[in-house]
Amino acid sequence: MLARGADAGPLKIGVARVDTTPTDLTGLTNLWRKPFAGVHDHLYARALVIDNGTSKAAIVATDLVEFGDTTSLRQRIEKEVGIPADRIILTASHDHSAPRGGTVTPGATAQVGGAGTAAYSAWLYDRIVEALTKAKAAEQPARMGIGTGRAYVNISRDEFSQRENKWRLGINPDGPSEKTVWVVKFETPAGDPIAVLFNYGVHSVVAGPENDQVTGDLAGAAERYVEAHYSDKVVALFTIGAAGDQNPTFLGPGQAKQEAAPIFPTMDAEGLMLGAEVVRVANRIENPVSTARIAGGEKIISCPTKPRQATAGQSAEQAPDIKIHLGLIMVNDIAFTGVSGEVVTNILWHLKKASPLTNTIMITMSNDRIGYIVDDAAYGRGIFELSGSPLASGCAENGIVDGLVGLIEANK
Repeated sequence: MLARGADAGPLKIGVARVDTTPTDLTGLTNLWRKPFAGVHDHLYARALVIDNGTSKAAIVATDLVEFGDTTSLRQRIEKEVGIPADRIILTASHDHSAPRGGTVTPGATAQVGGAGTAAYSAWLYDRIVEALTKAKAAEQPARMGIGTGRAYVNISRDEFSQRENKWRLGINPDGPSEKTVWVVKFETPAGDPIAVLFNYGVHSVVAGPENDQVTGDLAGAAERYVEAHYSDKVVALFTIGAAGDQNPTFLGPGQAKQEAAPIFPTMDAEGLMLGAEVVRVANRIENPVSTARIAGGEKIISCPTKPRQATAGQSAEQAPDIKIHLGLIMVNDIAFTGVSGEVVTNILWHLKKASPLTNTIMITMSNDRIGYIVDDAAYGRGIFELSGSPLASGCAENGIVDGLVGLIEANK
């Protein structure tokens, strides 16, 4: 469905940040199913509402491992807050040391969460609605600008082992890796910052599987750095880019034993590196605009899944097709695109070449998480992400690129 925006009008934005740290850790685990034993740093939902008097859109950045299908939540937001469901992007930072939100979409490859997930999700969704309600109530005249920088805290994790003669998770400095940091700054007409939205492709997995503390990991550290730099007078929203094949350059001892680094100092250091680049870019954005045309829409594509593995007494069979949610929020010449999975770098590069807009930002883990989404060429290699993808070859890459470009063209 497409939802065209009206003509440009005076830009207003509202932001809010609400604490989503679990108040009861019972039944909650990290991605590797290790029960949480404490809280190292708090989790948040950060909401941004964009308004021009006739059209509205919203982006919510959460410190979560992932969402399930958010359709019913977005419909609730439309009813209670007044923002169209197809112009809402709810994204998780894919923080492996945080709970999930909602249930796993049938056919998706995802961690179902612990026994406490359902109760936490219900409370979390109330908090997200609260954040958007507060952000809408806080709307004020604003202007916005965009810039890009580069950060070197991600690295391709698909490494070919000559000794083992196979692909494995590792460090591959020569593999595909997008270093661009997108930064969108919102400020008052007088130039005082209100919000900074940034986009970068990296897994928040510094803490690793042995960590039993709730933490925002790398993404949370970057958000905290940006907010602290502006004396906590701004809301900083991390949105995850094409991170499917991107790990942090340095990992904690649970995943990189030979090169192990201490968990929390490493997390803070890499968050500082990313956050400092965000601040540098934000402070150099020129010619902000105070009017906005807001448009957008949503498209769902269906792709076939891989055959299921044969089990005792049963033959292998084809799982049902799985839906990939594609979303678009267009503000002037900026296209915030959403994809409901962990997209690899090559698909992002394909989209960048095909998009009619230079300012095309891919926000992954958006409105659902179906698993890894790899490019067509990856099906000829035994990389880790392929084993974690539910999708058969020949559909997702072109379906995503063509679907997003179609949404952009229809809403330009």
